[in-house]
Amino acid sequence: MDDTESLRQLADATGRLKAQLGHVIVGQRNVIDELLMALFARGHCLLVGVPGLAKTLMIRTLASALSLKFNRIQFTPDLMPSDITGTEIIQEDKRAGTRELRFVPGPLFANIILADEINRTPPKTQAALLEAMQEYQVTVGGRRHALEQPFYVLATQNPIEQEGTYPLPEAQLDRFMFHILVDYPDDEAELEIIRRTTAEAEPEVAPVLDGEEILAMQRLVRRIPVPDHVVRYALQLVRATRPSVETSPKFVRDFVVWGAGPRAGQYLVLAAKARAGMEGRTHPTLDDIRAVAFPVLRHRVILNFSAEVEGVRADDLIQRLLDAIPLPDNELTARGILPKVFGPSTAGTA
Repeated sequence: MDDTESLRQLADATGRLKAQLGHVIVGQRNVIDELLMALFARGHCLLVGVPGLAKTLMIRTLASALSLKFNRIQFTPDLMPSDITGTEIIQEDKRAGTRELRFVPGPLFANIILADEINRTPPKTQAALLEAMQEYQVTVGGRRHALEQPFYVLATQNPIEQEGTYPLPEAQLDRFMFHILVDYPDDEAELEIIRRTTAEAEPEVAPVLDGEEILAMQRLVRRIPVPDHVVRYALQLVRATRPSVETSPKFVRDFVVWGAGPRAGQYLVLAAKARAGMEGRTHPTLDDIRAVAFPVLRHRVILNFSAEVEGVRADDLIQRLLDAIPLPDNELTARGILPKVFGPSTAGTA
């Protein structure tokens, strides 16, 4: 099968996944799109929203639509690293009269992990999750244990209850490809939610993709070519978030302590590739970069006290950046020259 046919299959699978999710989830189209983009780009997501917005239900439903092993971990203040990674136990062989250490895998050994209320567990346990997210392995007793692919962490966080919580350090936040804001539904969607959830019928969700198909689609996304002007625009956008860069806008120098690092540029390009592939397009455009700028950058731009005083949020600053940075002339399109279809990835390794 050639890549063009695979691209059509990716777009078709995206439509079927959205249809299955729509049997249970009402509205939240942007959130669902971003979840699927991260899935196909091999990234992890942090979902932030007040209680009752179906964050957990959304993740459970997505897991049901994929033929993958799913585990939910409820993060609490007394959770230890071994509670999620697994532990070694002494096993006795009565026949041989010997004892040996045997590793018992923890709930991290699954394909989709729901890390519920991740900011309620201490940093030591959060750090154990960090290794799994970045290295796709856990280390117990000095031994490394590889995690099965695909491996997809979806963490949730409640923004209104901060007492007794442990905010994620910037180093771990940077491991999440997307910071997804889950907002209240509109009035029509909320009316439909009330109708569905107070009726007797329970919708069923049919699996759409298995692990091998997802891995193939992740490799396909990496092969999607990116025009040079699109990569340069992503780079310009990321560098403009850094107050130390002389060419960054004045409002960045006024309100930002630390800007986004190189991983932000990688994720902008990868997310743009995934977005294009999900729509059956052979290469991403500037609009794809702009569409994924908010979930990629909002947790990578650290604002200062002046921003807090003036009520400037990360999303406000990102929007001002998108308005301030001029769009480059698309010389490739103007001359009728497009990138070679399905060449090597230009995003590097994220």
